[in-house]
Amino acid sequence: MPGIKIKYMIENWVKLIEAKLNYWGVTIIKMLPNALMAIGAMIIFVIIARFLRKVFHNMLMKISKSESISSLTSSVLYFIILVVGFLTALNILHLEKTVTSLLAGVGIIGLALGFAFQDLTSNFISGAFIVFKRPFDLGHTIESNGFLGKVEEIQLRATTIRTFAGLHVIIPNKDVFQKPIINYSLTQRRRVEIEFPITNNLGATQLEDLVTTAIAKNKTGHDVEEPEVYFTAMEEGKIKLYVSFWTKEIEPNDFIKVKHLAIVNISNILKENKAYG
Repeated sequence: MPGIKIKYMIENWVKLIEAKLNYWGVTIIKMLPNALMAIGAMIIFVIIARFLRKVFHNMLMKISKSESISSLTSSVLYFIILVVGFLTALNILHLEKTVTSLLAGVGIIGLALGFAFQDLTSNFISGAFIVFKRPFDLGHTIESNGFLGKVEEIQLRATTIRTFAGLHVIIPNKDVFQKPIINYSLTQRRRVEIEFPITNNLGATQLEDLVTTAIAKNKTGHDVEEPEVYFTAMEEGKIKLYVSFWTKEIEPNDFIKVKHLAIVNISNILKENKAYG
C-alpha cells in the first residue's frame, strides 16, 4: 500500500508539472509577438537615446563651454529616455502592475536620495546656473565669500579661484550662487577716492589747483578721468580734503597702484609748494 500511494503522488506531481509547463509554453507562444515588439521598442529607444545624448552634448558645449556639465546633463537625458523605453516595453508585455510598482519604488528612492544628498543637489543646480547665466568665466577676477582671486575652474560641485597670494580656494557653488559676487573683469572703470586732513598755508583755491594738477600728472600710462577736489570739513586748524577720479585700471593690484601714485603725486606737489608744514 505505501508503494501504491507513493506512485500515485509521483504521477500527480508529474501531471501538475506537465500542466504547468504546458501553460507556460502556451503563454510564451501567446506573448511572443508582444515580446518581439517590446524588444524592438527597447532597441529603438536605445538608438534614440544615444542620438539625443550626442546632439544634446554638442549643443550644451556650445552654450556652456563646460565638458563636465555637458557630459552629466546629456547622460541624465540618456538615462531618462532608457527608463521611458523600459517602461514602454513592460506596457507592451501587459505588465502594468510591474510598471506601477517600479514607478512607486523609483519615487521613494528619489525622495530618499533627495534628502540624503540635498547639499550635493543644491551645489549641482547652482553650478548649472553659474555655467548658463555666466556671472563670471574662467580667468575673471572675482570676489566671493571673502576671497579675491582669478577663476581657475568651474565644476559641478564647486568653483576654484586662485588668490593673489597664490592660494587655491575651492568654494561650493551653492555659496557662490547665493551670496554677492564682485566681478572686477566685467567692470569698465573704477572710482579712486582719497580723503585726508591738511594744514593749509595757501589759499583754498590755490590748494585745489595743486591737488588737481597732481592727479592729472598720474604716471600710470592710463587716462585719469573726471578729477574732483572738495573741502569737506575744518577741524583744529586743518582742512579735510576729499579727492576722487575715475580710472580704467579695474584689476585690484593695478587699482591700488593707481591710488598709490596719486597719493605720492599729491604729497610731492604739496611739499614742493610748501602747502603744509
